[in-house]
Amino acid sequence: MDLDRLAAVHLFPVRHHSPRSSATLRAYLDEVRPKAIFVEGPSDATPLLEALVDPKTVPPVAILGYRTDGEPASSLWPFAAYSPEYVAVKWAFEHGARVELVDIPVGTTLAPFDGAPVGHDDADDPGGHEREIDEDRGEHGDHGEHGEHTDDGGAGDGGDGGPASAEEPQESIYAACARARGFRSFEEFWEASFEAPRYDPGPFREALLAYADLVRSDGDRLIHRARDAYMARSILERMGPDLAPHEVAAVLGAAHAAAFAARDVDPALEARLPAPIPCAVTLIPFSFPRLSEQLGYGAGNRAPQYYQRAHDAGGDFRRATLEVLIDFTEHLRLRGFMASLADTIEAFRLAVSLAELRGKAEPGLDEVREATIATMCRGDATHVDGFLWPAVIGRNVGRVGGGIGKNSLQEEFWREVRERRLPATDAPESFRLSLTNEVEVGTSVLLHRLRIAKIPYAAYAGTRAAGRGGAGARGQRRGQAASEVPPDELLRQLSETWEAQWTPATDVALVEKIVLGDTLEQVATRLLEEDLAACHTTGEAADVLLNAVLASSARAAASALDACDRFAAGDSDLPSLARACRAFAGLASFGSSRSLSSLGDGVIATMLEKTFARAVLRVHGGCTGSDEAVAPAKEALRTLHDVALSQPIVDRAAWFEAARALVDSDAVNPTASGLACGLLYLAQVIDDAEVARVVGLRLGSAAPPEAAASFLAGFLEVNALVLVKSRPVVEALDAFLGGILPERFKDTLPVLRRAFAALGATERRYLLENVLAARKLGDKARAAQAVLLEKDREKLKEMSEDLSQAMDDLDDLL
Repeated sequence: MDLDRLAAVHLFPVRHHSPRSSATLRAYLDEVRPKAIFVEGPSDATPLLEALVDPKTVPPVAILGYRTDGEPASSLWPFAAYSPEYVAVKWAFEHGARVELVDIPVGTTLAPFDGAPVGHDDADDPGGHEREIDEDRGEHGDHGEHGEHTDDGGAGDGGDGGPASAEEPQESIYAACARARGFRSFEEFWEASFEAPRYDPGPFREALLAYADLVRSDGDRLIHRARDAYMARSILERMGPDLAPHEVAAVLGAAHAAAFAARDVDPALEARLPAPIPCAVTLIPFSFPRLSEQLGYGAGNRAPQYYQRAHDAGGDFRRATLEVLIDFTEHLRLRGFMASLADTIEAFRLAVSLAELRGKAEPGLDEVREATIATMCRGDATHVDGFLWPAVIGRNVGRVGGGIGKNSLQEEFWREVRERRLPATDAPESFRLSLTNEVEVGTSVLLHRLRIAKIPYAAYAGTRAAGRGGAGARGQRRGQAASEVPPDELLRQLSETWEAQWTPATDVALVEKIVLGDTLEQVATRLLEEDLAACHTTGEAADVLLNAVLASSARAAASALDACDRFAAGDSDLPSLARACRAFAGLASFGSSRSLSSLGDGVIATMLEKTFARAVLRVHGGCTGSDEAVAPAKEALRTLHDVALSQPIVDRAAWFEAARALVDSDAVNPTASGLACGLLYLAQVIDDAEVARVVGLRLGSAAPPEAAASFLAGFLEVNALVLVKSRPVVEALDAFLGGILPERFKDTLPVLRRAFAALGATERRYLLENVLAARKLGDKARAAQAVLLEKDREKLKEMSEDLSQAMDDLDDLL
């Protein structure tokens, strides 16, 4: 390898997404006028360069490399309008120069290297090494995508400026650079030293090479040195005998350029790179928010919109600062704050003064923020962090020209987004769908297909249930992820609330999922069938069935229905069968709202009837065991009870008979018996007299106190308010508590505490009233109620000994 020839080319070191690097690079290219330009980037993406600089392509955009062997893995190479690599490619096309990408191909980037992806972050970029912490803003260091980069956490200085102890993190070279120059963070050091000053191309190139030579020795650069060897060979092969070194420019990350200039390249290291795996490349839109967040690439680019302003102003950071301050002044005025042009001028002057005091040529982001807080906001950072910081990041979303075709999933997604007027920006937007409207039902089906396909776009934010009851009806918490919501609850809604946000990850997923099908319905169906193949119980298959209905996938729904019938025939698991009953009940009641009539109402009704009967037969066996073992069975009892009351086609009498058998059985877990008793009481299958008899029997002196307390715990789980309002029940409870022998009370108390823990203020008031009435304390009950409401425990001391004893008894439990 002719390293002397390589070092003689016009090596131009850059930092990713640096406006100063791009502006100085353009001037340098105008000066040297190369015939060929070799740019750091995946070599197999060179055919995309023409589309990258197409007039219809608007940055930010990104090269997406993704695996084509069925494994979900990808990597991104983003470009802003001021990215040096983008500027170099654009200059080449404008001046008729040959341009190629020369870094390792995508297949090598995604292949494992010593157990980890190769990646394409650069050693001269500190984004993966340092994270800036500001006590006002909190942490806003850059965050990686697709696991490309890591954070070594080493940004400290050991506390006293001396060598760090073995227990303390070592100071990174980037933090050391900032500290040596008296700056608070590396980003401030970079802005002051490289970004803001107006360099001529020659001195800038020399300064950046010197910096890169310093930092490239920091940490383990084995991967990067292997990439050095690959790029060096690629450049020399592409030069061939026809191009002289002075006719070639190489635009590389600063550490790579410094290695070439120092002739520090070991050709043997290229063999350490893994063999490439099957991959493809395309061009996708990107966004400023993702550009600021992506670790490594985000370094030096904390605020893409701010740097875009500086770039558009020819590198004038004073102009960019003034424009940001003018926008912020308008923001304050629109919200009713006193803000004038004089405030803007004062903030601008302060920003410039702060930059001069800190040895900066021009103000940067830190000066903008601090000057705004001190002048316009009178020391209050609320509006700065709420508006100014997002404003300097920006919301720009790029556009890819027509030269790059979208795959069928992308085409379908963007067509549906346009036609249904769904959010298409990189900022969250909430909206509600009415499921009584056919068009909005179609939108819901689309969003559920994306959810099932795990394509990041819309998050489920809440619902409004149809009716008051139904099988397993429970309130939906706002903000709960759709993956956490039982599918039957998603099915029975009159409306759905979603929060949607396009991100580059959306297009990444759409590209990766093309191996599963040509349409979103096909992808969702394929994944549902894979889930179905992994099912082992009726309940699991029923969940797949519900998701198939939500996604309007007739094929998956039919397969899931067959699987449910097959599993149910031999399923002895009570929770699984109850879960399936809940699903069938939901389909029987609300399935038609999803326009999937091909299932047939008769089929669903028959499945519900058969599965319910099978579940009832397994009630007794499912409720034996410890409290932990029967916890799922207790939830199943609730489900079967709800289905029995809401669905007339099931054998309600069989359920009541099975539940009554639980109440009377000493062989099942006492909490399950208590739960069944409470359910029957609320359903008015047993009356007050009967429940008082059962409770009195189960809490009687002949029963072991621990078992009695467990029965009570299950009994109160159902609806404590209704139960404690029943005087016969409370009388039986009072007699039970008073009859526990002192030596057994200690063992019983933990269970009793758990039983009464769920009682709120209202339930406790009714319980106290009935306890006092049971003890025939008369008018003192009203006084006690007033005391309880006032929470004045001292007044209890003035009551009779009987009343005090009653309260003491309750205190032990409540």
